[in-house]
Amino acid sequence: MPTPPLAGGTAGPAALRPLLDTVLDALQQGADRRGGPLPAGGPHTTTARMRTTGHPLIPHTGVGAEHALRTLVTALAEGAADPAHPHCAAHLHTPPLALAAAADLAASALNPSMDSWDQAPAASTLETDLTAALAAEIYPHATTPDAVITTGGTEANQLALLLARERHGPVQTIRGANAHHSIHRATWLLGLPEPTVIPAPTGVIDLTALDETLTRLHHHPLLVTATAGTTDTGQIDPIDAIADLCTTHGAELHIDAAYGGPLLFSPTHRGTLHGLDRAHSVTFDLHKLGWQPASASLLAVPDHHHLDPLHHHAPYLNADDDTEAGLPDLLGRSLRTTRRPDALKIAVTLQALGRTGLADLIDRTIATAHHLADLITTHPTLDLYDRPTISTVLFRPTGASDHTVATIRRTLLNRGHAVLGRAEAQGRRWLKATLLNPHTTPDDLHTLIDLVTTVTDALAEGSTPR
Repeated sequence: MPTPPLAGGTAGPAALRPLLDTVLDALQQGADRRGGPLPAGGPHTTTARMRTTGHPLIPHTGVGAEHALRTLVTALAEGAADPAHPHCAAHLHTPPLALAAAADLAASALNPSMDSWDQAPAASTLETDLTAALAAEIYPHATTPDAVITTGGTEANQLALLLARERHGPVQTIRGANAHHSIHRATWLLGLPEPTVIPAPTGVIDLTALDETLTRLHHHPLLVTATAGTTDTGQIDPIDAIADLCTTHGAELHIDAAYGGPLLFSPTHRGTLHGLDRAHSVTFDLHKLGWQPASASLLAVPDHHHLDPLHHHAPYLNADDDTEAGLPDLLGRSLRTTRRPDALKIAVTLQALGRTGLADLIDRTIATAHHLADLITTHPTLDLYDRPTISTVLFRPTGASDHTVATIRRTLLNRGHAVLGRAEAQGRRWLKATLLNPHTTPDDLHTLIDLVTTVTDALAEGSTPR
């Protein structure tokens, strides 16, 4: 067998071109076979099909590039939950833009490793400039804001707590009951005290309870974590009021804006984030309301020196004499060593669309969520939880039990008709539509509602969902 060609170098593009044709054909064929937002038949059917297709995964003699690509990519596409389908709307799982995916291909082919300059000469400059530019969006009045790229909101939140711990020792974290689970997990990983949980009976942090807690714990170093775009309801904590309480009580503030952060790019909606720049750190994702392939996230701080605790010395990557000679030291840009140049796809997208293009996608998506809320409000057999803050819409059949709501969701999943999430709010279970597809049409929304009501009616009549 000849030595397989490489993706990089001057010969790389020619080697990639026929393989990409195979991949694109396989993606198309798999999507055609699937014929919906996810495969029908549930976990058993999908698992059996994938294992049959992929067996053996490590053959004695290879089957060749074209056959392996065609077979496995087709099977993966056929068995995918496709966020580009308008009825795949369960999670903060965005359909990536084609141009971002194309940029990600270039990153994979060139394969810069962002842990030393000699592995990523141009990519390190692009990342430095991109993180500084995005940090300036979050902290427009700061002199030297900065950010580091992370794998997602979970890593960014962990870094925020780590930096607070390095500033103050075993800081006491205070979080809302609406906070992302990664906050609690980060305290465990970092050996910090278990977070104090503030009630969020309306979906956002209760300010009176927060004030009382800050007063009671005033002798501790405190870090309040607020959320701009909760996972369950998409609501935004009262940022300015929380920042005021933090100032009064001498507490620091971290804001998890993984979902809502990109609203900054929309003149129509950026006001909902007023006060974001008062936080000591901000989590900000672009693989949600930025339409990037995962991962594309960052942690931003108002002063680049706040990131100094991340500095790490490994002589083979950042020897002192190399640094003194002018080679950039990249190890302090992450807790990871080898990492991909995720800045490329983000930069390509921002440059291609500009502020107005990204704002249009955001505004269009939020308008679609409000349209779905309108349809639910006027529907005689559906209840709406609340008007969407961003693009998350919770609803449920009128009078349905929590068990019925869960059954409706699983029935739609097993039939391959729709991917809806589930959320607990106001003591009840809700279906959750997280709308992130700017191509979704009113007809798509009507069909989604019809799918839900058809299953609901069948259950009420005693039919067995399949």
